Parts: sequence; C-alpha cells; structure tokens
Amino acid sequence: MDAALLAAAVPAKPDERVLEAGCGVGGVLTQIAARRSGVSLLGIERDAVASGLAVKNAALNGLTDRMEVIHGDIAGGFAALDRPRFDWAVSNPPFFDDESALRAPAPAKRGAWIADDGLAVWVKFLSDGVRDGGRIVIIHRADRLADLLGLLAGKCGSFAIRPVQPYADQPARRVLVHAIRSGKAPLRLLPALVLHDRSGAKHTPEAEAILRGEVDLGW
Repeated sequence: MDAALLAAAVPAKPDERVLEAGCGVGGVLTQIAARRSGVSLLGIERDAVASGLAVKNAALNGLTDRMEVIHGDIAGGFAALDRPRFDWAVSNPPFFDDESALRAPAPAKRGAWIADDGLAVWVKFLSDGVRDGGRIVIIHRADRLADLLGLLAGKCGSFAIRPVQPYADQPARRVLVHAIRSGKAPLRLLPALVLHDRSGAKHTPEAEAILRGEVDLGW
C-alpha cells in the first residue's frame, strides 16, 4: 500500500528524472514508470538481494532503458553517486530509528524497518539529491510528521501534507509529505485520503482508483 501511494504521488513530467532512496525490489520505481511515460528512474538500495531483484524487475517490465538500480548505501551521501541533481527524490524510509521501539523484526526485514543512521540521513540524501525547485515526496508514519518537517526545513519549503486515514473516523497512520527545495510558499494541509469505509468494499472509490492507476494522488 505504501509503495502504491508513493508512486501515485509523483506526477513527474516526461524527460524528468526521479531518484528513489531505498528502492527495495523496485516496486515504487516500476509503478512510477507505468504511470509516467518518458520519465528516467534511478534507485539506490543497500541490500544486495533486493537490488538484484529490482534489476530483474526492470528487465521483466521492459524498463532497462529507463530504470537503473545501484547497489549502495545512502549513508555515503548523494555526492558519492556522482550524478547531477534530480527533478524528484522520493522515499519510504524505515519507520524506526530505535530498535528497542518495537519487537525485533526478522533479520531479513530489519533494513526495511530500522534506519541505522536515523531519519536525518535519509532526509539529507533526498534534499541533496534534487535541484533547486526540485521536489521531494516521502511517505512515513503520521507520528513522525514533526520530525520530517524539521529535518526538511533546512533546505526545503512549500510543504504540502496529505494524511492517509484507514477510516474517516480514525486518525491518520501515514502522511505523504511533498516539499520543494528552496521553496518559500506557505505550508498546505490537504484533504485526507481515506482508504476504507463501512460499505464492505475493500477500499473507498477514491483509494481504489488510485491503486488501479486510474488517477494520481495530486498535490
């Protein structure tokens, strides 16, 4: 779900370049490619097995000319990639900095749950990775929103925040945060995306349309 929502929230234009930090097996990148023709994509992933699968997924989806995956660690910084800055930088960072905050995940899933170097390293990589006027999109736990905004504020602004609620009468569990490097516009709090209702359908009509790729999760 998080990967699908993140991909739907990246309305990149043809010929724009998108960078993903922690791309895993390529789920977000392949969905962006399916939604956005002409977009070039680069993912960086430190887990060798996952990055290898991302390369295979690019090939299986006919994306080898548009999608590149690097086996590397964002802790090394964006400059280590030796690439020009991107138009977009996106991520679904690990949710926890402190391993004691939750029951220890399975070893194979630890990297997806625990940010060894903290959320600040992820935000710095994304902020350094986009040009002035470039856009950053992050999906994360709703209770980390203040941390995200504080970390992004050093280089970014023009924030737009979209809460994601499981039901209309329940608090948001996720937030999508959109920021612009060097942006100066006031913060905007957008209407929430509600995933489920009490009708018995799996998703609300809006969520279903987004997940099927029929509409974007716009800003």
